[in-house]
Amino acid sequence: MSAADTTTAKVPPTRQSPPPAPAVAKKPSRGRGSGAGTPWLLLAPCLLILALVLGYPLVRLVTLSFQKFGQSQLWGFQPAESVGFDNFTKVLGDSEFWAVVVRTIVFAAGCVIFTMVAGMLIALLLQRVSGWVKTLVNIALVASWGMPIIVATTVFKWLFDADYGILNALLSKLPGVEMVGHNWFASGPQGLAVIMLLVVWGAVPFVVITLSAGLTQVPAELEEAARLDGAGAWGVFRFVTLPILKPIIVMLTTLSVIWDMGVFPQVFVMRNGHPEAEFQLLTTYSYDRAFVVNDYAQGSAIALLTVLLLLGVVAVYMRQMLKIGEVE
Repeated sequence: MSAADTTTAKVPPTRQSPPPAPAVAKKPSRGRGSGAGTPWLLLAPCLLILALVLGYPLVRLVTLSFQKFGQSQLWGFQPAESVGFDNFTKVLGDSEFWAVVVRTIVFAAGCVIFTMVAGMLIALLLQRVSGWVKTLVNIALVASWGMPIIVATTVFKWLFDADYGILNALLSKLPGVEMVGHNWFASGPQGLAVIMLLVVWGAVPFVVITLSAGLTQVPAELEEAARLDGAGAWGVFRFVTLPILKPIIVMLTTLSVIWDMGVFPQVFVMRNGHPEAEFQLLTTYSYDRAFVVNDYAQGSAIALLTVLLLLGVVAVYMRQMLKIGEVE
């Protein structure tokens, strides 16, 4: 073997360049605004219906509230006259209006509190009963929820009737209680309490069903851990169940405020179409001014003020909806 053979270094093999990547066909570029109008196109029928059903009456309501519009203007004997803010000045300067506002707020607050408390208690109870009992209670809740308001109001009128009411007869059987012939609508507070009970009775099923669905999302492991840490039933509810149900409770409370501020048929039918002064709420008060006194402009002004009052509650509801959307 020669020296050249022993000293010759081995040359590493040359690295081959990777094969060229296959050409990818480019998609035709779309404009930034392309396809942006599709959601609006799909929403157009719904928006059109809302504009016709809600938009025109709201515009008409605003227009009437700034005019002088009574029975003469309704029948075309006199043209409608623009009066600016005179209708609002008269309404806001009327002590009866503020009494109705306070009564409406107290009535709605009572309905919401009793509805949420009763709904929560029943929902918690349904988590601890057997399956067939839960089914029967749910059937009863759906049946009461689906009952028309007029039918439910008629049933309550019979229950609390002064002469033939079954409630007076049952209460009179208690020792020392004499309720035969008692008129529950002789005073405003008692009558409004009966109407409040009617509103709560119709609203509780929705709250119970919604809260029952929310309770299924509470992890049993967290409840068990809280019990092992020494928490009682109230502690588990306060520190585990309530925080998880808080978004649902806030939404239900806000919706209940909106619905209970707009109660009309229960009061109207319970008082046979002529609510007395101590039974007037904002809805019935606006109706009374418009169709009993025949001052449609002032009735529209009261209705518009009610809408503005409810817009604050709607703003809270939308804010909570957006918060829940961000969390999800």
